[in-house]
Amino acid sequence: DADIAMYQAKREVGIYYKFYEPKMHLNTDESLKIEIDLRNALARQEFVVYYQPIVSISTKEIIGFEALVRWNHPELGLLSPLKFIPVAETTGLIVPLGWLVLREACRQMQRWNNDLPQASALFVSVNMSSKQFAHKNVVEKIQSILDETQLPAANLKLELTESILIEHSDSIIAQLEAIRSMGIKLSIDDFGTGYSSLSYLHRFPFDTLKIDRSFIEDADSDFEKLEILQSVIKLAWNLGLEVIAEGIETQKNYFQLRALNCEL
Repeated sequence: DADIAMYQAKREVGIYYKFYEPKMHLNTDESLKIEIDLRNALARQEFVVYYQPIVSISTKEIIGFEALVRWNHPELGLLSPLKFIPVAETTGLIVPLGWLVLREACRQMQRWNNDLPQASALFVSVNMSSKQFAHKNVVEKIQSILDETQLPAANLKLELTESILIEHSDSIIAQLEAIRSMGIKLSIDDFGTGYSSLSYLHRFPFDTLKIDRSFIEDADSDFEKLEILQSVIKLAWNLGLEVIAEGIETQKNYFQLRALNCEL
């Protein structure tokens, strides 16, 4: 019971102790069930990849896609990543799952290349976990997937969160430079939601900065949020980074981001 309480405290930012409560057992049991189901799902290939379009704000044309994994659970139906990614991260199952998504996204992008001549100018963007970067052969693994799927490196973009940079700040620079030298573009995901540091943008070889949707929501009524949004876009421009804003859901969002010279 003490062990369960301790791990609960470790998971919550800013919480340094927890008293045990019986409902924690239920959470643990649920996590255990998800872990068991996840292992079976990987073996049974129950995961599917959806593709969210990335659109040019100026032309409204699709210029690429982001790969989003969903779990087609045999009992619970289609599950969002919020339901299983935290457990996958905790258990290390995110590593085989991450490679599965990358392989499938590359395979699909190459299918589009073969079927549609105009697809050669597009790219697919895939999230990578910090646990994948913990393996020394991450660059070789990415290259082998490109070779296997025959996808040109220019059609692939990899998305990294700030947590990867925090956990591997010294060892990851060489890996990222090797990946970029292959012709793959790199994006920093959800900028501004973690322990954001402007030094990341300077030290690491990124091509794109993605602004988290939390900065887009209510930006028209929250002037502080609007100021931050404008500052981040200007900073990215000054550093030669393209900017993607997540979660543009309304015409008002769209016109606002266009006025701020956000690109995608």
